[in-house]
Amino acid sequence: MKAISIYILSFLFFSFFGSSLSAQEKQKVDIQSGYLERRPEFPDAAIYTKDETGQVYIIHEGVEMWCDQAFVYTNDNFVKAYGDVRITQGDTISMNSKYAEYNGNTQFAFASGDVVLTEPKTTLQTDTLYFDRIKQQAYYRTGGTVRDTASVLTSKSGRYFAESKKYQFLSDVKIVNPKYTVNSNQLDFFSETGAAYLYGPSTIVSETSTVYCERGYYDTRGDTGYFIKNSKIDYENRTLYGDSIYFDRNKSFASATNNIKVLDTINKSVVRGHYAEVFREKDSVFITKRAVAITVRDQDSMYVHADTLRITGKPEDRILKGFNKARMFKPGKAGDEPTSGKCDSIYVNEKKGITKLLRNPVLWSGENQMIGDTIHILSDTLTDKLDTLKVFNNAFLVQKDSMGFNQVKGERLIGLFTNNELDTVNINKNAQVIYYSRNDKNELVGINNTVSSSIQMYLEEQQVTGIRFIKKADGKVYPPSMLPENARLLPGFQWRGKERLLTVEDLFKGKPAPILPKITGIPLPKNEGQFFDEIPEDEIQLPKESKLSPKDLQNRPDDPIPEMEENPPTSEGDNEG
Repeated sequence: MKAISIYILSFLFFSFFGSSLSAQEKQKVDIQSGYLERRPEFPDAAIYTKDETGQVYIIHEGVEMWCDQAFVYTNDNFVKAYGDVRITQGDTISMNSKYAEYNGNTQFAFASGDVVLTEPKTTLQTDTLYFDRIKQQAYYRTGGTVRDTASVLTSKSGRYFAESKKYQFLSDVKIVNPKYTVNSNQLDFFSETGAAYLYGPSTIVSETSTVYCERGYYDTRGDTGYFIKNSKIDYENRTLYGDSIYFDRNKSFASATNNIKVLDTINKSVVRGHYAEVFREKDSVFITKRAVAITVRDQDSMYVHADTLRITGKPEDRILKGFNKARMFKPGKAGDEPTSGKCDSIYVNEKKGITKLLRNPVLWSGENQMIGDTIHILSDTLTDKLDTLKVFNNAFLVQKDSMGFNQVKGERLIGLFTNNELDTVNINKNAQVIYYSRNDKNELVGINNTVSSSIQMYLEEQQVTGIRFIKKADGKVYPPSMLPENARLLPGFQWRGKERLLTVEDLFKGKPAPILPKITGIPLPKNEGQFFDEIPEDEIQLPKESKLSPKDLQNRPDDPIPEMEENPPTSEGDNEG
């Protein structure tokens, strides 16, 4: 009984460990064809040479190899192949070279001399290439070129991930396309889709634009892109900045979201907001969400705000239109009173030097408030100083006095400026005035209530200093006690002093801050480690017959390290930035 138990235990022991040892044995490379010879100078090698039937043909665990001559080291399960070498894996990857070696134990291949790696939609050309079948990755560090259906990509070093069909290009990366050129520190390219992910300072340069970003995505086949992190697009005469930018080369279109700035490099103006669209061929910019256009002339600025701004036209003939709750503000130089206005819509033509305030407009020049159906402001096109003011239909000028309001109304108002200050006002047709007359001591003398065909007023430092009546019809100066309160306001009087803009910040007064969307980020690639495992040099498995040395299979200090995420995301939301 005891003998039987020992026999059973022995049987189980050898059955279990024998099968484990057998499983650990590496499958040997299998030579299918070729002329065999032995040479004394190569005692450990079986040498196979192509014959009349074709090249030497070798297979190993799904890999097929063809060559003109092969040195097979059976003990090391190692092959050195020479002459028109071709190695294939399935029907997707093929590698051609002048020389290659393959280690059946580690499933590691090395190729040199006019190496070409081909997969369904791209070809990689390099001088030397390492291929790890277990990791399903290829790697080069002596410069390589990838040819895609649309572009040619070059870099100093690169890595190919067979399972994801991804190339990771590192150091001096360049894409050359008939329409544009891309330069980047690091670029991940997916061969199935043509998608390129840019990391680090990157540019996309064409005849009509230059894109810059430090993280971005570009569809090299569809010519569309999405850029974040210090992104901008330089056109011939405009530069677009934004937290994120979408770009469509086919439509000559770009849109930007959050913290937008559109810089006009020729006209020295800038437009800001939080959403913008640029149509390059139409020379058009559309911007919303706290949109404001700023033009600087002669050390003075002009601000125009509206819910929506649209700028069109060539640089020499730009037209700005603002829609819905438009406002303008001109601070003036030191010591000057600001000029500001509000209306429903605004129109600015810089070439003609005209600004139009349309629908329910109001304009303040210093302390003078003017309203009417439409207001036009004309500027000197050379100096950009205010020149002429025109108020059409139901023109009304109001100036606050300590006792009431100085008022002038008529069908049309024409004002003249000197050094950006209103100094002469003409009211034409059916003119009426209520004016608080004062003496040199600023004492109230009386209230002038007069009707005339036209009235001319003179101002100094924004204060009325004189009135001239042309074809006076009726009126007189009343003592204050003789003119009742209800008669001291002309028909159609409005005082909108609370709406007056006194600072740049007042452009947005009463308007809620825009709700900014969260920018969808472009995540860094997940950390897949370096191509070569960190193994001490004396532990690297390398047959002595290999052309490589252990140092060749180690990472080098000067090898570029890719940008990688430190902590892999746990959900899709973590990829947003």
